[in-house]
Amino acid sequence: MRTFTLIIVLGLAPGLLLADTPPEPTPANPASELSKTDAVILGVVEGITEFLPVSSTGHLIITNHLLGLDTETPMFDAAGEPLWLEAPSAANPAGIPLTLKVASDTYIVVIQVGAILAVVMVFWSAVASILRGLRGQDASGLRLLRNIACAFFPVVIVGLALDDWIDEHLFSVPTVIASLIVGAGLMLGAEAWRKRRGPALDAPKQPADLTPREAVQIGLMQCLALWPGMSRSMVTMVGGYFCGLAPARAAEFAFLVGVPVLGGAAVYKAAQTGPAMLAVFGWSEMLIGGLAAAISAAVAVRFLVAWLQKFGLGAFAIYRLIVASGLAWWIWG
Repeated sequence: MRTFTLIIVLGLAPGLLLADTPPEPTPANPASELSKTDAVILGVVEGITEFLPVSSTGHLIITNHLLGLDTETPMFDAAGEPLWLEAPSAANPAGIPLTLKVASDTYIVVIQVGAILAVVMVFWSAVASILRGLRGQDASGLRLLRNIACAFFPVVIVGLALDDWIDEHLFSVPTVIASLIVGAGLMLGAEAWRKRRGPALDAPKQPADLTPREAVQIGLMQCLALWPGMSRSMVTMVGGYFCGLAPARAAEFAFLVGVPVLGGAAVYKAAQTGPAMLAVFGWSEMLIGGLAAAISAAVAVRFLVAWLQKFGLGAFAIYRLIVASGLAWWIWG
C-alpha cells in the first residue's frame, strides 16, 4: 500500500507545484469513467502477461484497443474547455492536448506495481537474502543484489534515452505484431541452443553465481524489451540461458530484475503523466487494476516456473506466432 501511495504522490507532485493552474477535472471527479470491469480486465492481463514470455505491453496495447481506450481525440471538461497534457506556452504554442490514449498508456504502466508486489511475495526468500546481504550477513544475497543492479542499469540508460521515440513510434498494433514474430524466433533459437548444450544447463548455477559481466550481458538483452511486444521476461530468460542458467533459474532472475525495472518505469511514468491519468480515470480504478495485477501475477509466476522446469520456452514461441497471425489477419485480412 505504501508503494501505491508513493506512486500517487509522485504522480500528483507536478500538478501541486502548479497550484495556480489546477488540473481540471480532478481525480475525485474524473473526466472519463473507467469501468471497474475494464480496470479488472487490464489488471488481469497485466498480471498474467507481465512475467510470461509473451509481452505484457503488447497484450495491453491490444486490450486497450479492444476496450476503446486508445483514442487520440482531444478531451474537454464539462464546460467545453480543452484539457491539456502540456498547456500552450511560448515554447510550444500549440500545447499537447490530453487524450484517452495518454491516460491509458500511463495506467497500464502504473498498475505494474501490483505485479511487482506479487514477485516480492513469491520470491521472498531471495528478497530476504538480499536484505541480509545488505547487513553483511549473507554473501550470496549481496552478490545477487550486485547482479540485479548490473542487469538493471543498461535498460534504464537506453530506456531514458529513447523514451519519447518509443512512445511516438512503437506503441501500435503493427509494431507489436512484428515484435511477437521476432521474439518467437529468438525463443526458438535459444531453446535449440539450450538443448544442444544438454546437461550443461542442468548444473545448479544460481542467479547469485553470475559474474558481473554476465549480468550486464543479460541487462543488454533486456534493452530489446523496450520494443513493445518483445517481452522483458522473455529476453531476460534468454540472456540467462546464454549465461548458463537453467530455465527455472533464468526465470527467477528475470522476475527479480523486473522489480527495479518495472518499479522505476512506473514511478517515471507517473511523474510524467500521472496527473493526467488520475484526472481522466480517478484513483480507485488504479488501485483495483493494481490489485488484480498482483493476484494474477502471483498465479502466473508459479505456473511459469513449474512449466519451464518441464518444457522450456518453445510453447510460448508458438503462442506468440499464433497471436501475431491472428492480429495480422484481423488488421489486414
